[in-house]
Amino acid sequence: MAYLDGDWLELATPSGNTIRVLKASHPRARRLRLTVSTKGARVTYPQGTHPSQVNAFLRHNADWLEKKLGELNLVIEPLPPLRVGSPIEFPLRGEAITLDWAEGAYPRVVAYEGGLTLEIPRPHSRALPVARGLLASYFETQIRRDVSRWLAGYVPQLGLAPTALRIRPMKSLWGSLDTRDRINLDLALALAPPAALRYVLAHELCHLKVRNHSPRFWAHVEAIFPDWREQRDWLRQNGALLKAELDRLIADVAD
Repeated sequence: MAYLDGDWLELATPSGNTIRVLKASHPRARRLRLTVSTKGARVTYPQGTHPSQVNAFLRHNADWLEKKLGELNLVIEPLPPLRVGSPIEFPLRGEAITLDWAEGAYPRVVAYEGGLTLEIPRPHSRALPVARGLLASYFETQIRRDVSRWLAGYVPQLGLAPTALRIRPMKSLWGSLDTRDRINLDLALALAPPAALRYVLAHELCHLKVRNHSPRFWAHVEAIFPDWREQRDWLRQNGALLKAELDRLIADVAD
């Protein structure tokens, strides 16, 4: 059962746990929506929705919510924040790399074997937001480069193509296909091994054929990407850390 507490709902799950869910009405919301991130769970609903509808929606999704929060709990220790001039390590394309800093004539990312250098000109008053923007653009470029290459092979196989590709931080999903046949991909996939990104792309492309997750859908995924199970499992096991890594690297840009 879900209990009301100010801006929060407390949901008792079948396993005996209690989950706190932030509730928020939205003037443009058309349906109830449940999202999960490293910051917790949130339910968004159209203005005027009766509380009983919100409670019923949460109870219906209690198992899914508990599972997703359990996956996010894999991130136990908070990650060190991004600080100007302080080198850090993070995953890029599935490999641990070093991020360091240098002064330069203009802001840019310089890639080298095993790392990236952020070149930031003086003065450094806005160095951190500039650095976050540089990283976000760099990650998007990496994804677009891979996707354009793979699309050249997948589109003839499927006989269908997306109308557009949008890459942005996503709270709980890795990808989606909207009603206009536009594919959305999570920016955090730039940090994952290329095979994981390729699986998500193949998954969303197959939704051009079948809009649900029926056996017919998975048959299409199997046909164009036979290793999908391995990559799906990898994302389930490591995805929380990837999203947390992206959040600390580009948090201001994502917001």
